[in-house]
Amino acid sequence: MATLYFLLCAILILQVGRACDVHAEEDLHTGDFLVKNYEMIPEVWNAHRYHPIRPLLSDYNNLYESRTPFTRPPLDVINPFKKYLFKSDAEEENTQAENRFILGLFNNRFPSANTWRPLANLPNRFPISYNPNFNNPYTPGSCMSPSGESGICTPGSVCSLFGGRPRSSCSFGKVCCINSITSCSGTVTLNNTYWQSPSTGVSAPSTCVLKVRPVANKVVEPLQKPICQIRLDFVSFTTAQPAAGTCTDTFTVTGTTTIAPTICGENGGQHMYLDVPSSSLTPTDVQLIFNFVPGMATRSWNIKIALLPCGATYLAPADCLQYFTAASGRVKSFNWQDVAGTATRQLNNQNYNICFRTELVSSQRATQMCLSICAVANGGDAFSITTPTGTDAATAAAAVVTATTNLANARTTLTNAQATLATAQTTLANAQTALTTAQETVTTTQATLTAAQNALVTAQAAVPVAEAALTTAQGALTNAQTTLTTAQGTLTAAQAALVTAQTDLATANAAVVDPANPTAVETAAIAAAQAVVDAAQIVVNDAQAAVTTAETAANTAQTDVNNAQTALTNAQTAVTDAQTTVDTAQIAAVNAQTAATDAQTAVDTAQTDVNNAQVAVTDAQTAVTTAQAALTAAQIAAANAVASAAALSGVGTSAIVNGVNTATCLYDFLLIAGARDSTNVEADRYCGNALNPATTPVATSVPVCISVKPFKMTYRTDGTEGAVAAGVNVLPAPADSGNVGFCLDYQEK
Repeated sequence: MATLYFLLCAILILQVGRACDVHAEEDLHTGDFLVKNYEMIPEVWNAHRYHPIRPLLSDYNNLYESRTPFTRPPLDVINPFKKYLFKSDAEEENTQAENRFILGLFNNRFPSANTWRPLANLPNRFPISYNPNFNNPYTPGSCMSPSGESGICTPGSVCSLFGGRPRSSCSFGKVCCINSITSCSGTVTLNNTYWQSPSTGVSAPSTCVLKVRPVANKVVEPLQKPICQIRLDFVSFTTAQPAAGTCTDTFTVTGTTTIAPTICGENGGQHMYLDVPSSSLTPTDVQLIFNFVPGMATRSWNIKIALLPCGATYLAPADCLQYFTAASGRVKSFNWQDVAGTATRQLNNQNYNICFRTELVSSQRATQMCLSICAVANGGDAFSITTPTGTDAATAAAAVVTATTNLANARTTLTNAQATLATAQTTLANAQTALTTAQETVTTTQATLTAAQNALVTAQAAVPVAEAALTTAQGALTNAQTTLTTAQGTLTAAQAALVTAQTDLATANAAVVDPANPTAVETAAIAAAQAVVDAAQIVVNDAQAAVTTAETAANTAQTDVNNAQTALTNAQTAVTDAQTTVDTAQIAAVNAQTAATDAQTAVDTAQTDVNNAQVAVTDAQTAVTTAQAALTAAQIAAANAVASAAALSGVGTSAIVNGVNTATCLYDFLLIAGARDSTNVEADRYCGNALNPATTPVATSVPVCISVKPFKMTYRTDGTEGAVAAGVNVLPAPADSGNVGFCLDYQEK
């Protein structure tokens, strides 16, 4: 066992000794090892390589003012890279003795050329905060909650001690502690703290002040270095809009070496980097101050405050208020929003630098950065910085734009009029076809009505005939019934006589004394009675035949009556049906006539529309001709204005207006050193209503690219949207309003 302990101690000493190798590629400073080896950010940028490339001229002031044909005080612009915070080689050698034991252990934990690591799992027993899913490179102890909030990894008891909210787990039993302040006062000492507007609302007038104490909290973050920079992320930010560019509600920052501009309005998604004196030397409280004036404007905010340690490779260069570390993205001036309207959103008294880290693009360091206006979807203006409108050249250029727009509108009107004419002609043709069809329908329905009326007359004529036939049949039936009655009476009388004769015959037979030997008298009486019976029988037979004949005649007469009745009913039904057919045909004829009338009206209306459309086409053609002539005249006037006066462009020149040298892009502008368009036209200052370096103002933005590194822009506005009066070393400038600032997409290449 002793041998094993000895062997482990020897290995430990060897591993610790590896931290003392001078300039070994795998050595790491204790403050940076988590950032570099946990791959929290791509290692594509290093302060030692981030030296300014010499621009076209010696410095920014000369670069800008060399284009200005008059003398004026130089811009108060500081070279943002002359005091960038990075370690010199001497400082690195002096600090390598720190924490060698911990460094030796962590050199086992991370990738290295040495593949034999017997103590690779030993560092897991040391309380180092680590969240492998965290990709926001602020501090080694940072973390991200499931809801997207940034926090710090601390023991749960420490989180509760500082009033934080545990939201997820970190390693070694720690929690991701989310810290927030929701009052108009307080002091921030923890990294990744959120300052949120009070839930009860903000009264006005009032002032909200938050102190930020940029001192590493050793209780919560024991390995944290001194703080040299603060980053503010405006998760949300809404205050009153400016009045003519001047903030009434204000947000200001004090206590930093960075001069932050006063801002207001809508600034969600924006950020600021603020340089502060190193907390290891002269810690100073930074104050974030909201001042609200009376009014009913919505006021709310949620600001994330990150404390950045000295020497970290993700610090922004000094004097860069905004710093972008992606190969592409979007940069906007404060209070720019994609909204329609004429209100001034551009803020006065802006003067800050916007810097871009040089990134790797396709495994090579970017050599240029291109800028273009961002796409708008809600009627906003992507570029509007002090549009000059008071010079002859500007007026003439605006007239060209107006004439071009008018010509385009006239052509659109002509196209629409021609389309309307074509539609009207199609409608007329359809209406004429419908009229022809309606007229044919009238003819057909009229013929049907006539036929129905004729059928009605025929049916009506058949009714009297059927009635007469019925009367005749009924008379014949009556006669037959009378004859039948008479025959039946005769038959009855004959039958009675027959009965009497038979009775007499029976009496005669009964009177014979000796039936075997009747007397002659008896025989004669019987014969006479028999003769009477025979005669009566004949009469009965004849009467019976007469009755049968009469019944047949009566039945026939009844059938004739029934047939006549049926014929009459049929005739009456035919009349009713014919009347219905006539009525239906009459309605169809009326409807057909109405349809024909409507079709004729539609034809007349369509013809009128065609005539009107033809007039509109003629007028539109005349308007196009007039607009073309106006555009030609405006282009000639613009050419004459440009030829007779100094150029009005985005390069920071002056122009002669009524004999007075007038400033252009000298007070409000976006400074992009050496920016060129695709035709290699170059300009440094950009203002007006388009990102375009053309000498003659053009109201169309174009992409511009810069190759001067480090990539940087400066945004500056003066204190007024009104006119600037001439003075000592002050050039006059016309008043302007309705400017909104800028929104640009950038792409490193």
